[in-house]
Amino acid sequence: MALHAQRASAPAPAAFRASSLAARMPFVFSAGFTHRSLLLGCFALVGPAVACDASSRNSVPPSQGVSAAASAAASAAASADASANDDFGMPLPRGRTFSRIIALEPATTEILFALGAGDRLVGRSRFDTYPDSALAVPDLGDGIRPNVEALVAARPDLVVLYASSDNRPAAERLRTLGIATAGFRSDRIEGFARITMELGRLAGDTVRAMAVRDSVLRTLAIVQHITSESARPSVLMPVWHNPLYVIGGASFMNELVTIAGGRNVYGSLDAPSPQVTFEDVVRRNADIILVSPVGRERLIANAGWRVIPAVRDGRVLAYDTLVTGRPGVRLGEAAVSLARLLHPELSAALP
Repeated sequence: MALHAQRASAPAPAAFRASSLAARMPFVFSAGFTHRSLLLGCFALVGPAVACDASSRNSVPPSQGVSAAASAAASAAASADASANDDFGMPLPRGRTFSRIIALEPATTEILFALGAGDRLVGRSRFDTYPDSALAVPDLGDGIRPNVEALVAARPDLVVLYASSDNRPAAERLRTLGIATAGFRSDRIEGFARITMELGRLAGDTVRAMAVRDSVLRTLAIVQHITSESARPSVLMPVWHNPLYVIGGASFMNELVTIAGGRNVYGSLDAPSPQVTFEDVVRRNADIILVSPVGRERLIANAGWRVIPAVRDGRVLAYDTLVTGRPGVRLGEAAVSLARLLHPELSAALP
């Protein structure tokens, strides 16, 4: 995510740097990162915008206390929306309770913990580090092209994978070994809601899944309402430096910028992370540049970027990539944090 100076000494190979980012944020980088093809997951708002209450993101109340009638109604509604297949196009396992789950993608791991199923996890990818209790789950390596032998050795009854083409062989092999799999990949906030409900079915608690989903939707709606009357600064979000890639209109991060009261200068491009020229970035002259903390330091140290007024005038702002760059249960926290950056005057009103 960092923007390197043009003459950085002894840079790591581009494929290596990209592979590290791809493993941490598979919804940002496609598995074809060795060819420098980037893919940002995108989340289009469904109805009112959505995210997770900062106060409840780790502790959505369990379904105890929900009336039997309400629970039955929620389960019926959830069943009506159930999908027969996962995002690999493979049948989703139904009619089973899973007690030994491996989750190999940060957003799904976060959702499973929010669903109260964290104690059933017997494996995660090395980048699944939230919440803190996830660190107690065995680290099984990369979530892209995982080590199938390591997965099998953990004796799972369900493996949840990121549904990229690079992970399909692992899913197929696990199935031939009699291990249930579920592959999820979403480009939209409605997809986050769908995946949360599917994970709720797999975990056996669709009522709690609805609570998690609705908490996310509620917080994003609140943030969008609070920022709706404010002036909208133009925003640039670079995600790779050579070649130069930025957040485009088909990314959930573009939607977060909109919710937070900004306007993505590349929001009109119908791609998650389009490649652009530096000359075009200069021409679009964004009011604010949003990058990672390391990216901010390297960008402002790069003399070439100082032709942009936002760089010269100190309007390069750092956001938390582990919160904002993942389409999980912290989407609300991400929207709040971006709104605080873009509209500090609204901080007291934000959740």
